Amino acid sequence: MRSISILGSTGSIGCNTLKVVEHLGDIRVVAMAAGRNIKLFAEQVESFRPELVAVADEQAVEELRGLLTNASPEILHGEDGLIAVATHEKACTLVSATVGAVGFVPTLRAIEAGKRVALANKETLVMAGELMTKAATASGAEILPVDSEHNAIHQCLRGEKHAEVKRLILTASGGPFRTKSKIEIENATLEEALNHPNWKMGDKITIDSATLMNKGLEVIEAHWLFGFGADQIDVIVHPQSIVHSMVEMIDGSLIAQLGVTDMKHAIQYAITYPDRKPNVLDALDLTTLSRLDFEPPDLDKFPCLALAYRALRTGGTMPAVLNAANEVAVRSFLDNKIAFGDIATIVSDICDAHLVVPADSLSSVLNADAWARERAIIKVSESAAAA
Repeated sequence: MRSISILGSTGSIGCNTLKVVEHLGDIRVVAMAAGRNIKLFAEQVESFRPELVAVADEQAVEELRGLLTNASPEILHGEDGLIAVATHEKACTLVSATVGAVGFVPTLRAIEAGKRVALANKETLVMAGELMTKAATASGAEILPVDSEHNAIHQCLRGEKHAEVKRLILTASGGPFRTKSKIEIENATLEEALNHPNWKMGDKITIDSATLMNKGLEVIEAHWLFGFGADQIDVIVHPQSIVHSMVEMIDGSLIAQLGVTDMKHAIQYAITYPDRKPNVLDALDLTTLSRLDFEPPDLDKFPCLALAYRALRTGGTMPAVLNAANEVAVRSFLDNKIAFGDIATIVSDICDAHLVVPADSLSSVLNADAWARERAIIKVSESAAAA
């Protein structure tokens, strides 16, 4: 029986991972970590009986202990707890599904330990793709994407020669504001921004989808996962979210991966690769599709996508700064401290101010991340005061 560990078990990806585990029946969860949704986490621990669990802090430890009745795992907290879960000696695969930079160091440690990483936390590759890929090469670790777009690209590239690929095409739903004007987008409410038309996701990734920053982060992630430059990675808006991504070959052929809009497919693919197994999802019925639309993204309405391309081309610590500034800005919008249109402005200003250095060490990445967060907090305060 294969064993896995999970970072972020109470989030959308984590919950779907546990559903996949239940369906497959031959996988054991030996370690899992969550943040502050302790009630749900306690239910998961009782059900899956991991040996080791981790939560945010000591208060969460005590809360979890008070809720557990039939399970008695070792309980840790903080970053050390996340690292212990990620590198658990019995786990052959880590499902990295935390949101944001909190998953960076634990995921890196898992890669250094030679684990297969089913990666849903795109921020780790955005922040430190060079470190991650070098560590994987040194340890022999595999990084398999869980994001539906990168998972689709991975499937399209199976058996293909790198030199015969012309470009990768990441599809984007366009989010809730695809048909809105620039003014409407800049003044969008929180409720409007969280109303994604196709996917049910966490708040942070839903806002990133609304700004198209999520797609920009995916462009950077695709660079590190598949080894193609910014000029070979395109984004196309596909509002139906049926074609999850495509690969164009040098002879003009297009290879596309289609499927229902459910993350359990990508999760199961990453966990069971290179094997394929039946899943619980209904097959895509092509006869029910009336149309498949494709259109170019509007970079004037969605400047965050252009910022991400700029960060990738600049390289070094710029992607880490982009990610950190965006995390702070999105959190501030979710807390009603800034307007939706302020997100892109804050991220752009901080990228403009950053002095790039090579992202070739853990300290350089973490220093850039901390600098950007500090500057972003100041920018948020200035924006709030001017409102």
